[in-house]
Amino acid sequence: MAEVRNKQVVLRDYVVGFPKESDMNTVEGRITLKVPEGSNDVLLKNLYLSCDPYMRVLMSKISHEGFGSYTPGSPLTGYGVSKVLESGHPDYKKDDLVWGITKWEEFSLVPATQIHFKIEHTDVPLSYYTGILGMPGMTAYAGFFELGSPKKGENVFVSAASGAVGQLVGQFAKLTGCYVVGSAGSKEKVDLLKNKFGFDGAFNYKEESDLNATLKRYFPEGIDIYFENVGGKTLDAVLLNMRLHGRIPVCGMISQYNLTQPEGVTNLANLIFKQIRMEGFTVGKFYHLYSKFLEFVLPHIREGKVLYVEDIAEGLENGPAALVGLYTGRNVGKQVVVVARE
Repeated sequence: MAEVRNKQVVLRDYVVGFPKESDMNTVEGRITLKVPEGSNDVLLKNLYLSCDPYMRVLMSKISHEGFGSYTPGSPLTGYGVSKVLESGHPDYKKDDLVWGITKWEEFSLVPATQIHFKIEHTDVPLSYYTGILGMPGMTAYAGFFELGSPKKGENVFVSAASGAVGQLVGQFAKLTGCYVVGSAGSKEKVDLLKNKFGFDGAFNYKEESDLNATLKRYFPEGIDIYFENVGGKTLDAVLLNMRLHGRIPVCGMISQYNLTQPEGVTNLANLIFKQIRMEGFTVGKFYHLYSKFLEFVLPHIREGKVLYVEDIAEGLENGPAALVGLYTGRNVGKQVVVVARE
């Protein structure tokens, strides 16, 4: 088999502070489109790649338990939707569509264990498997229902509410009969929350000088569930406004990932006074619920009861800018990179 060109996005070096496009290079590698004899790896053609906030953590030299680090000079890895070109594993065959962990390149040879699921439902956009039907969707579902334990009539606050996960948490909360308010970083995003996703209220945190007062305005009776995506000053203000027996599923802390010195949180004593349950989670331990999740969400998507907004970047060479844009809030909705549409 002849070698073919394989465009790749590689990390130049470990990142300190805010990532820049120049921290990554688009290079041309080579790959033989053949699974090695006797290997049970799977050869993929990558179609859609997912830009996710956690990827910043992997760019640091210091690795965190369960996360690891990228290797400078090697392609980034992340969630993606791919087509099987050849398989050494009995569970996958040529032309299967799959989603899971792949590399930021045109073609990848990956261990079969990195593939999470075969894609069975193709009446919805394939890119949805990087978002609403992939890791972010599962994250919203598990974090909100399994950790948040919502009840009808409860008050829910979501930060980074127009992002890949937040936009779903808000809609799941509305479907449950909750009162929902979200925060985001621009007027356009706030409008989206109120007018498209059906949030009861939304505000631009950049325009609020006193977050504690803002939250009291939107939640005069306090917050039952805070879906945490940002950390920092927002978390501190929320702790003052939680209700007795409130729940805080901790999904992300995007305000902290690029700081060399993380911000402190001063209102943690409220966890005691109000008997709040605050629990961090990663989505990996909830994938056993994936078929149950699809049964829940697919009918809502098909009926237009759950909507999803994507921000699409065309071409692998535009991947670095798309990824870096997450940390300045440039994206509107789920950030996807299209490598190939077929």
